[in-house]
Amino acid sequence: MGSLKERAGLIIAAYAKRGWMLATAESCTGGLVAGVLTEIPGSSAVVERGFVTYSNEAKAEAIGVPMDLIIVHGAVSEPVARAMAEGALANSRAQVAVAITGVAGPTGGSAAKPVGLVHFGLARKGASTIHLERRYGDLGRENVRHRAVEDALSLLEQALT
Repeated sequence: MGSLKERAGLIIAAYAKRGWMLATAESCTGGLVAGVLTEIPGSSAVVERGFVTYSNEAKAEAIGVPMDLIIVHGAVSEPVARAMAEGALANSRAQVAVAITGVAGPTGGSAAKPVGLVHFGLARKGASTIHLERRYGDLGRENVRHRAVEDALSLLEQALT
């Protein structure tokens, strides 16, 4: 699978070849996906912007996630992950946007939404929004966040197919 940096380099090269730009909307990863991508020389041609929407208010104000969606489903949910990806796409010049919202731990989990639960959204112009749910378990905050970055990169790779 390669290191995160190697994968990010391949993503940047593939998006650049297509003339695509991407955006990120991150909650529990706090900008790590954008950070990995922008380590790559030439990433400025591809990474259009990154939103760190850690609070519910930021999700609503920065990328237009309806607050009632957050109230009804919770920030860590499929509808909110989809809305985050779609909002990042709508509020950027990107062709693809990936979003991440989850419970990294060690606190904040519940029976319905345990530590390690992460929802992803991938929005692409002209295509249906994709959702991915992962339940990593209580691996520790750092490991949950790292695994979430790996899965976000996988979604960005999937958008190329």
